[in-house]
Amino acid sequence: MTRFLVCAAVAAAVAVVSAAGEQQPPVFRGTGDAVRVFVTVTDRDGRLVTTLTQNDFEVRDEGKPQPITLFDNTPQPIRLIVMLDVSGSMEGNLPLLRASVEELVPRLRRDDRARVGTFGHQVDIGSWLARADAPVLPDRIAPDAPTPLWRAIDEAMDAFGNEGDQRRVVLVLSDGRDGGPTGFRQRFSSQAGVIDRARAEAVMVYAIGMRSRPARSMPPGIGPGGLQAALTADLPDPGLARVAEETGGGYTEVRVGQDLGAAFARVADELHSQYLLGFAPPKRDGKVHDVEVRVSQRGLQARGRKSYVAPKS
Repeated sequence: MTRFLVCAAVAAAVAVVSAAGEQQPPVFRGTGDAVRVFVTVTDRDGRLVTTLTQNDFEVRDEGKPQPITLFDNTPQPIRLIVMLDVSGSMEGNLPLLRASVEELVPRLRRDDRARVGTFGHQVDIGSWLARADAPVLPDRIAPDAPTPLWRAIDEAMDAFGNEGDQRRVVLVLSDGRDGGPTGFRQRFSSQAGVIDRARAEAVMVYAIGMRSRPARSMPPGIGPGGLQAALTADLPDPGLARVAEETGGGYTEVRVGQDLGAAFARVADELHSQYLLGFAPPKRDGKVHDVEVRVSQRGLQARGRKSYVAPKS
């Protein structure tokens, strides 16, 4: 019954997507195969800053400033895949999942596209949503379902298919640590592999971590080791924050009593408040290059992807 309510809430939320605003014309676009960097700028209080101009930014490749050949400060279309952890420990969090989707989907614009997937015993990803479609979610959560976290993100990147030049974003919600492959035929995915692939394919990963809330509490283990395991068992995978940071996304950890729906809404608002910067790669060597974006105004912080793979001549 709880999972039915999740589906119903998503369907109602998707129905209002068409009321979102239209995309505005770009401010400036260069030509060529520019390295694209989507940048989030915040002030000291964490508020989004959306009024900067091209002259306020500096882009560095391997520490050397590069001419900005592409700049756009209008909302860019998103190809978003939301991956929800439905492992056994998430059973108590199902009402929060429903509230989070209710906050997220209405904030999508008409030119955005979204898919919703789940991961537990299996990784399942629904089709691209039409205006009144609801994703197909399982009827219930299996109490013993594992957490194939990295494989879920890996398969989400598969699901983008041939999306061309559109911005690709994976938003993952999980309360546990990656459990690794559960069968010999399943692909092996790792945190490092996810970062490497996201870098090569210019995928931005956002992550929301939360504490586990199983329907039934588990007794603590015996001895110091058992106590330590009990204290950390309900914590999200620490690698989530690293993946988000490296790919230019954001990480939020929702604690007990905090508003998960607001965290999802923040992601949607941030994605529509980013700056698009681009520069010509100074070297075509096929290697990984560090990239850094700076802003000239004091008290502001810029966040974007940390690296890219240069094209090879």
